[in-house]
Order: sequence, then C-alpha cells, then structure tokens
Amino acid sequence: MPHAVDHAAILDRIAQTRGGERNVLQRIDPARTAHLIVDMQNGFVEEGAPVEVPMAREVTEEINRISAALRDAGGTNVFIRYTTPADENEWSTFVTRLGPLAEAHIGGFRRGEHHWQLWPELDVRDEDLLVEKRRFSPFVPGASDLHEVLQARGIDTVIVTGTMTNCCCEATARDAMQMNYRTIFVPDANAASTDAEHAATLHTMGRIFADLWSSEEIAAMLERVETPA
Repeated sequence: MPHAVDHAAILDRIAQTRGGERNVLQRIDPARTAHLIVDMQNGFVEEGAPVEVPMAREVTEEINRISAALRDAGGTNVFIRYTTPADENEWSTFVTRLGPLAEAHIGGFRRGEHHWQLWPELDVRDEDLLVEKRRFSPFVPGASDLHEVLQARGIDTVIVTGTMTNCCCEATARDAMQMNYRTIFVPDANAASTDAEHAATLHTMGRIFADLWSSEEIAAMLERVETPA
C-alpha cells in the first residue's frame, strides 16, 4: 500500500495557516490538464535496480487510476523519463554528488537501456505522450520540451505523480507552480524511500506549491465531468 502518512492531517495543519482552506483549487478542466508521471522507469521501480525506490511499486495502481480517469475525461497523460545526457559533462556536479552510484546511474539511464524503459505495469496508451528530461525537473531550461508541449495543448493545470516524492517529483511540482501552472501533488501516487521524507515534501507542497488531492478525489472529480463528444 502507499506511504503510511496521514495527508488529511497535513492538510488540516496547512488550513490553519490559510484561513481554513485545505486546498485552493475547486475544480479542474480535463481538456486543460496534464498528468505528469515522473520517472516511473525500471531503474527506479524494479527490485534491485540502481536507484530502487520500493514504494514506487506500491503506487503504480494509483497512478494508473488517475491516468485512466483523465484519459477518459479528455485530458493528457505525459510519461516523463530521466535520460542520461549525451554529454556526461553537461551535469558534472550531479555526477560528482552521486559518488559510487555514478557509473550505474549514468549507464542505466542511457536511452534504450533496460533501466531507462518505463515500468511495465504502467497503463500507457498510444494517445499518451512521452517526454525525456535531462534534469530532476523537466522545466529546467534545456532539460526537455515539456513546457512547450503543454503550452501547445493549452494546458494550465498539472497533476504530479511518480518517484521520488522528495526529488524529481518535488522539483517538477515546484517549477510547475513557479511557471504559473495550477499544480496538484498526489500523496498516495508519489513514492519516496521513507515515510518521513514523503511527509516532509507533502508539508512543503501543500503549504506553498500545490494542492494535495488523493487519487480517489481526482478520479471522483473527473468522473463528474461530462465526457467530450
């Protein structure tokens, strides 16, 4: 099951600082919404992988639930893959910080490698989009073309799921909000290495950067939207 973190209690605490409002958004327009599925690749999800996050396997069902609900409502799913830069010196500070993990990480996430591939239990359809990124956040200038892709589709709202809660997912949500996207961060569809790390990010997200909606809340809201003809 997903992280054992009471996100409702976190929202109650946040509400005390926001005049009683637990979340800001009241509705979403599926046609202007993109579900960003971050780094759900074999190299992060598979047992024994170079950067294994075991909890990522546990949130796959929730991610798929959101993907299906948004797809049915006429929205956009974007599967984002970390890809080792062609020039490994392009992000030399990251390689230095990886230390002994650097070789496995660099090799594993080259385009086409097994660990670079999407986790096979994800529900990916032909109409969904695939975007490669070369930084933790796909919104970093030069890291990907995600912003241009979203703007071309008139997207103004993003739902962030995937792994790791406190690294690539957090970085993506922070940048999305600062680029003026209405941002939703899903507590039961993001995965970190520990509950403590997960909870810390939820506090930051909910207080400043994003609404905290569960996969059930998102699916229920989308089910109430009239399906496009």
